[in-house]
Amino acid sequence: MPGRMLVVDDENLIRWSIKKEFEKRGFEVRTAHNAATGLRLFLDDEPDITLLDIKLPDKNGIDVLKEMKKINRDALIILITSFGGVESAVTAIKEGAYDYIEKPFQFKRMEVTIHRALEKIQLKKDIEGLTNREKGAHSFDQITMTSQSNAMKEVLLLARKVAVTDYTTVLLQGESGTGKDHLAKIIHYESARALKPYIEINCTAMPDTLIESELFGFEKGSFTDAKQAKKGLFEIADGGTVYVDEIGDVKPSTQVKLLRVLEEKKFKHIGGNRDIGVDVRVIASTNRGLEKEVEKGNFRQDLYYRLKVLPIHLPPLRERKEDIIALAKYFIANSNRKFKKEIMALSPEAKEIFLQYNWPGNVRELKNLIEHIMILHETDIITADHLPAELKSRPAATSGKNPGEQDRQGYRITVSDDGIDLEQIEKECIKQALSTAKGNKTKAAKLLKITRDALRYRIQKLDVQK
Repeated sequence: MPGRMLVVDDENLIRWSIKKEFEKRGFEVRTAHNAATGLRLFLDDEPDITLLDIKLPDKNGIDVLKEMKKINRDALIILITSFGGVESAVTAIKEGAYDYIEKPFQFKRMEVTIHRALEKIQLKKDIEGLTNREKGAHSFDQITMTSQSNAMKEVLLLARKVAVTDYTTVLLQGESGTGKDHLAKIIHYESARALKPYIEINCTAMPDTLIESELFGFEKGSFTDAKQAKKGLFEIADGGTVYVDEIGDVKPSTQVKLLRVLEEKKFKHIGGNRDIGVDVRVIASTNRGLEKEVEKGNFRQDLYYRLKVLPIHLPPLRERKEDIIALAKYFIANSNRKFKKEIMALSPEAKEIFLQYNWPGNVRELKNLIEHIMILHETDIITADHLPAELKSRPAATSGKNPGEQDRQGYRITVSDDGIDLEQIEKECIKQALSTAKGNKTKAAKLLKITRDALRYRIQKLDVQK
């Protein structure tokens, strides 16, 4: 991975030999015999790597290093020092030098040092490229285009304030599929932590014991399979963000450790005695009502209030109908790029069906539906014929019944003068579906024409007893 090299040394033979050797290896090499020329070339050429003698005729190499670092704090500079000048070299490294080599030097060793330095440059460029791509995909500008409803505008207003407030813990609440994970990434990539790691863990996807070891790491021999020590996600994400998805599923013993991280920025490895300090922002999410979990004793009250410093509730898609068509257009545009299609729009009939549908799976369901249609169909416009039956189905006519009265699989709903308890009706429907499906949640969800995640959320929310 050759690049541009600058050699600053007052000895002609050293400059000539380095230039000759590394031009053979494909480098573009410029040389300078003193500090003044070296600084001018450093400013003009922006070299990928600089070899800098620690003793120059017009200025001390350490001072030159400091000036170069002021020009480019990320510059990779390797000090050239005479034998016995290690103490000065160590000082230079403290001032930001990448490494040092001693005279008389071996070109093989020098090449290894330069190669490592250039690998660091390439890794940094790769990370910056990845970060820029992530920032483009997760930005407030991007999500604003699909947020026409007042409900989402309020969410984004609060999220912008949260992103600027760099150390505040955030609790994202909302049904499954409302976009909590997407908003968490936006908050990270719009914050001062954007260049640092963004690490996420889904608490529903792994056993309790594994959650704890993943978050906090462990020492060698702390349990049967701990063959060697392992860092936890909090250590890996130091300086960045840890997103804890579905925090309501975390067991009480892990909740205690999480509370300490939030309050003291410290924790211990499993099986360890040493405190480890970290600087991380925690963004947690849940589709549960954590207040009810606190009342039941399943979730620590002190952790709940510590998380709820800045709560953000993402409304379900059915409560922000104004966003449905904007989101659909956005997903169509993305899918066109992804699948190399040229679908231009939704037909008026398809739009009407989209607006009438309840979207129990929320934004995730809409995104998956668009991708499904675009994979299966070659068309310019998505029409009603391309939509699945469950989207197009309508409630049966109520002929022969009074307004406000309708039969649904044997359950009669009647609105009296005293009003109606919608939660109770929903609860009864879920009970009947579970009973019909003999407790199988997947089958029950199909009977109710909702996703399994949506059913699970409603069972928890309404405290439906089997």
